Amino acid sequence: MPGYLTTHVLDTARGLPAEGMEVVLFRLDGGQRTELARLTTNSDGRTNRQILPEADFAQGIYELEFHAGDWMDATGIAPESPRFLDVIPIRFGMSKDDHYHVPLLVSPFGFSTYRGS
Repeated sequence: MPGYLTTHVLDTARGLPAEGMEVVLFRLDGGQRTELARLTTNSDGRTNRQILPEADFAQGIYELEFHAGDWMDATGIAPESPRFLDVIPIRFGMSKDDHYHVPLLVSPFGFSTYRGS
């Protein structure tokens, strides 16, 4: 099975999907950081397409940036200056052709992630 990458972002403070958050994917290779995709989460907190589809999948080191600060500003979460969380980078490796799912659970003062299914 060819590999691919997906995400799901949940707002744990309000118990809702994190609709409207920008997610950017980079590939890291030999000191180079190359942007591969820029998507926005939908009403379910997912992107409307795979972040890295099967046709573009390659094993390696990647980084997802979740633009949580802009999303909090847009959704009316009480502002701070500066915000405790702004851009959340998650660096991870994909070592085999498989479905990699990198969810983000986020609130104004904390986040967590894991390899989902």
